[in-house]
Amino acid sequence: MYILLLSIHGLIRGHDLELGRDADTGGQTKYVVDLARALGEREDVDRVDLVTRRITDPAVSSDYAERIEPLGDKAQILRVDAGPGEYILKEQLWDHLDSFMDNLAAYLQEQGQWPDIVHSHYADAGYVGVRLAHLLGVPLVHTGHSLGRDKRQRLLAAGLDSDQIDARYNMLRRIDAEESVLASADLVITSTHNEIEEQYVLYDYYRPDRMVVIPPGTDLRQFYPPRPDNPLTPFAEEVERFLDHPDKPLILALSRADHRKNIVALVEAYGESDELQERANLLIIAGNREDIRELDEGAKAVLTDILITIDAYDLYGKVAMPKHHGADEVPQIYRLAARSGGVFINPALTEPFGLTLLEAAATGLPLVATENGGPVDIIGNCDNGLLVNPLDRKAIAESLLRILNDRDTWQTFSRQGLAGVREHYSWQAHAATYRSRIAPLVEHREPIPDTPPMRRSMVYRDRALFTDLDQSLLGDPEGVKRFVAMMRRNRRCSNFGIATGRRLDSLLAELKRHGIPVPDVLITSLGTEIHYTARLVPDDYWNDHVDHLWKPRGVRRALADVPGLVPQTKIEQSRFKISYHYDPSIAPSVEEIATLLRTRELTVNVIHAFGQFLDIVPIRASKGLAVRYVAHRFGIPLEHVLVVGGSGADEDMMRGNTLAVVVANRHHEELSQLADLDNIYFARQAHALGILEAVERYDFFRSCRVPPTS
Repeated sequence: MYILLLSIHGLIRGHDLELGRDADTGGQTKYVVDLARALGEREDVDRVDLVTRRITDPAVSSDYAERIEPLGDKAQILRVDAGPGEYILKEQLWDHLDSFMDNLAAYLQEQGQWPDIVHSHYADAGYVGVRLAHLLGVPLVHTGHSLGRDKRQRLLAAGLDSDQIDARYNMLRRIDAEESVLASADLVITSTHNEIEEQYVLYDYYRPDRMVVIPPGTDLRQFYPPRPDNPLTPFAEEVERFLDHPDKPLILALSRADHRKNIVALVEAYGESDELQERANLLIIAGNREDIRELDEGAKAVLTDILITIDAYDLYGKVAMPKHHGADEVPQIYRLAARSGGVFINPALTEPFGLTLLEAAATGLPLVATENGGPVDIIGNCDNGLLVNPLDRKAIAESLLRILNDRDTWQTFSRQGLAGVREHYSWQAHAATYRSRIAPLVEHREPIPDTPPMRRSMVYRDRALFTDLDQSLLGDPEGVKRFVAMMRRNRRCSNFGIATGRRLDSLLAELKRHGIPVPDVLITSLGTEIHYTARLVPDDYWNDHVDHLWKPRGVRRALADVPGLVPQTKIEQSRFKISYHYDPSIAPSVEEIATLLRTRELTVNVIHAFGQFLDIVPIRASKGLAVRYVAHRFGIPLEHVLVVGGSGADEDMMRGNTLAVVVANRHHEELSQLADLDNIYFARQAHALGILEAVERYDFFRSCRVPPTS
């Protein structure tokens, strides 16, 4: 089995993970690296690729610019270009994800091996994973790590308004991507039952029967209890310099400097309890820093609040907050706290899983943890600590004292934690369960065929031009004549294709009426059907491919009584396209209609075009997916594909690595939001003349290579 893992944002490498550097470099980065390694060690796995974004930025290590980094004999990190070279926050990545997908698909085609399964991690990887899995026809597995709807609720509760949240976190795009993932995924892997019951339940496409809890593991070769022969480390000396009485037990908190981790409340709980101050010291590990003033705003605010709180309660000599620690020192930090007879605490407002809890337990530390999220499962399985309301400072202090003041309780929790981690949370156990769960998913996959069902000479053409028909190519008879003449001059090196919402018979009638020769490729009914050449050879594989999860009767029943939707005439309907006239003055919004279909467990694409048409097609069908499928079968790089469109139905055809043009008569319509994207040209002229302008702008045919006639 060849497993492809997608984890796009963050700083991911196989050594010295920079955990806590920022909000994007947390437990997820460690999880995916450990998962790739564990799967690569199994005999029933042939290959594991962990795919992330390639970063060429002098502000970060050059490690992140290496295209391939081995993780073992059968596992590797593969870094793919997308967007700017510099390291950027995940919220800024969304406009570059289509390019990431196109570059990854090109790599897979070049290497000549398709994965058996795609496993996406987090919403941005889910966006890519959905498109890649639909294109390749392989199963999709997803792990959310955190979820947009849950985060949005918490941010609203914290006082932010909807517009602030959506602007800062790109939340609407994230949630839409998560809904699409849940509609498409064959399996959703969670770390805890809480994720399924409290977080995924917020989504329209909630299918708990497709969800399974497989808790992550921890590396017991790194994380183990202190031994008598373990020497004190330089880090221990660094901690001691903060403390008046360094021999006291350590209350250890280790996390990113993120307000959701609730570290300030922990310091307040400590500051308000004289007994706790007398009994133990507090050790806070909150990322690495040179100068707090140079950190991003979130980390700066948290660390500043911690220091202000330490000052307010006059906790000098009782709290240690070192500026630096290396990834290799993290196990030593846990052992330092365990040797002191201390406690590990995670007071987060909510914790999706809590990998640090496993690491602490594996070193013998008892736990106090938030009652919201993953710690419920961990402490439930291991019985090695206490759950606490993270908003109740008094309860936090009392829970810590209960363990610190009773040596028998401390030893019982320590012993049970060591045993529980070995039983429930080793990476070997995780990989075995994972492999058994995904095995049934790959039994029925059918890989993309290598060559199209037509004369092979078409395969060797250098490039392709695909255009929509109505409002793009048509509209100016003189422009159409000039366009047809141009395509005839370049037919030896370029394929010509039409991508339209029309049915095949309707398209052929329009082509004949306007004197346009039948193109090499006809993508009809919004990407649901593909035919080749004037002989109209159907692509039978594509028909079977898009039939996946298609339930047309269910769609018609669900929308039968929706106001403002009137079925179009039969000539506009097809086997894989259900079409309506859409009256926005009385109909629900397109988003509400999509929600209605999702709640009926109908896995579809909802396409709104020209402000008045609404089409429902299978989840694997769209103009963009059809164009990419044809380009892959022809062996044409997407950088050599020019696409022309003007409605919302064309958007996914134009995003990514294709060259694209929006003709002038469609500038202010549904594609205006694409104006700032690279490779999308907004022509000054309308209709076919706009296409000719774009061909000139891109110098599209001058560099066209005519293949040898032999």
